[in-house]
Amino acid sequence: MRSVVSLFALALIPTLLPAQGTVIPRPCIRVCPVNARCAPCRPINPSVVKQSSQVRAQLNDRVVRYEVTEVFVNRGSGIGEADYVFPLPKGAAFQDLKLSIDGEMVAGETMSADRARSIYEQIVRQQRDPALVEWMGHGMLRARIFPIAPGEEKKVVVRFQMVAEREGDALRLDYFQGTQTVIEGVERLASRRSDMARSSFTLTYPDDRTLGNAYSPTHSLNVVRRGNQREVRLTGGTGEITLLIPVRRTNEPAISVLSYAPRSEDGFALITLSPPAIAPRATPRDVTLVLDVSGSMSGVKIKQARAAGKQLLATLDASDRFRLIDFSTDVRTFRDEFVRATPANIAAGSRYLESLDASGSTNISGALDAALEGDAPDGRLGLVLFVTDGEPTIGERNPDAIAARVSRLRRDRRIFSFGVGADLNAALVERLAVEGRGTAHFVRPEESVERAVSIVASRLTSPVITDVRVRADGVRLIKRHPSDAADIFAGQDYVLLTRYSGSGASTIRFEGRTASGPVSWSTRVALPSSSRENSFVARLWATQRVGYLSAEKRKNGGSREIDAEIRELGEKYSIPTEFTSYLVLEPGMRRDFATGGGAQLNDVVVTGVATQADGRVAGAAAAPPPAASAPARANAAFESARTAAKQRSATNMAAVDEMAASSADTRRVGSRTFVLRNGVWTEARRVESMKIVKVQAFSAAYFELMETIPELREVFALGDRVHVTGREIAIEITSDGSQSLTDSELASIKARW
Repeated sequence: MRSVVSLFALALIPTLLPAQGTVIPRPCIRVCPVNARCAPCRPINPSVVKQSSQVRAQLNDRVVRYEVTEVFVNRGSGIGEADYVFPLPKGAAFQDLKLSIDGEMVAGETMSADRARSIYEQIVRQQRDPALVEWMGHGMLRARIFPIAPGEEKKVVVRFQMVAEREGDALRLDYFQGTQTVIEGVERLASRRSDMARSSFTLTYPDDRTLGNAYSPTHSLNVVRRGNQREVRLTGGTGEITLLIPVRRTNEPAISVLSYAPRSEDGFALITLSPPAIAPRATPRDVTLVLDVSGSMSGVKIKQARAAGKQLLATLDASDRFRLIDFSTDVRTFRDEFVRATPANIAAGSRYLESLDASGSTNISGALDAALEGDAPDGRLGLVLFVTDGEPTIGERNPDAIAARVSRLRRDRRIFSFGVGADLNAALVERLAVEGRGTAHFVRPEESVERAVSIVASRLTSPVITDVRVRADGVRLIKRHPSDAADIFAGQDYVLLTRYSGSGASTIRFEGRTASGPVSWSTRVALPSSSRENSFVARLWATQRVGYLSAEKRKNGGSREIDAEIRELGEKYSIPTEFTSYLVLEPGMRRDFATGGGAQLNDVVVTGVATQADGRVAGAAAAPPPAASAPARANAAFESARTAAKQRSATNMAAVDEMAASSADTRRVGSRTFVLRNGVWTEARRVESMKIVKVQAFSAAYFELMETIPELREVFALGDRVHVTGREIAIEITSDGSQSLTDSELASIKARW
């Protein structure tokens, strides 16, 4: 048996790096006359599908060596034949690229880019497989795999090398990890979370002081050390992978900037600071734990609170001091002042926690007064962890008055608040953290208080740099998140999401304090006036922006301007908000519930974005909904604050995606979200009054548009019926659209896009 291999060296362009192969059932590929329409061929046996895909990357001396192992299986009853198609990344070392089929390494051959592009477009036209569209303009490897007996597996191993690009003080790796879905017997790429388990991506790189901790703005990372290597496994997120590996210069930090600059508006930037490998002496801490032990905390909650306190004590070292405060009707303390975190004091504190019992009312104001009394000594970082499950019922009961007093007494202390269950004042819990330069965490009744507190406590060990502020020369940073000074703890990076006004050469400067004195670090960057790369940065920024605006609204009662900005961000960047959501009915529910069908809003899953022009939920009745009960209002307030807290802390797309409920009728492409409506993938922010250009799928005009506006390649990959919105014009891919466009028409579309 012999495998026939063809290597298509297409023109390479700087766009999303795709990878992972797919199979095309045979007979399928045939060369048609130029400008002639080819009838789609029918596969003899469309049963060869991908079973697994494993990507392993090894970084050494800026060279990344990839090994992609993919397994295919014939699930049909007859002999299967298929073509294997693998998209090659920009900058791949073609001379080292080989294909391994059943243990036999076979080298490829090259052809001219024009010839490769012609054949490539014919594949798309004949197969009517829009997933191939996103590979337009890249190199492509194609191999014939035959025959495959029923139940037989074929393993394909592709190896290639690339040089990692530099992004500021970091090495940047981009990859597209496609996933597979069988649709009508044909293997297609998709970005469905349910399919992600079939694929894996692992990066290994040296564990030394020249390279820092990997960070991903698209995925969550699991990093383990194996000997002198770090192994990074990616979890969550979608197929688009971006990894940053800080390159440190002895005791200097690493600063990287990812920018996205839509035309005719302010740009977006994700700025990451990785502290030096040789960190300054850690700042000693004064840690205060404030526990609600009122009657409502009885049972499992008080047991978890005790355990959480013990775990917090376990994170202290000899340079730290601590206090324990518990409150119900009265306020009590372990010792009268801070004590050193000696083994004896920690053991005594653990015994004190074990003796706590739940009873009485909720004296929140008294507890916070006790936690914030006195001055915070210079050179020490004050941290307050506050846990409650109720409303203030004794002492000062006005949440605004409590928050105002905390603001006066806090000084430089950071406050981290934990709200347990919906029977509390969620706005107060949120406000304490936002004004206290900490984070708010909301724990549902079925969730663990112990886990929530212990996760935060483990992150707050060893403050390396405090009061970090970011300044820029050459451009103006606006609408920054976080907007106030922040702290960096050991093992953490500082991530700033911001918009910028202006462009060109700029200096980004970080200033902060350490136990050894003030520090200042800077880097030179070139921020573009227009760039389509890193579009996910806009959605990350918008997600955090919505979280902060939601908190501001709960704090001050909101305004027309805040509501308008939240609505605009939700619609433009596809973020679930109180103004932008669509309703997915549970099985068995009637679709006319909004017009009197009788279903309650509590029975509906709210996800994604799809609103009418006036801001009402699509499909909802014009009449206002009936007044909700007090428990329903409390639960809604709790969930709203919980969502906003997650939005404020989202620093990668995996976290953003996790906040939105999954739906088979939604897809995300870059910063855009599409909803399947009447068989058309329609962008959620569709503007009905906008001029629409209709183009026939897979026609000459279709490919010309992708050449003119490269970002449309990923959008068109959704299918052959798509509606996407630009700045002043919309494009719709349909079966009855135009087959050709003049040069002036293309220029006009590009200018208005």
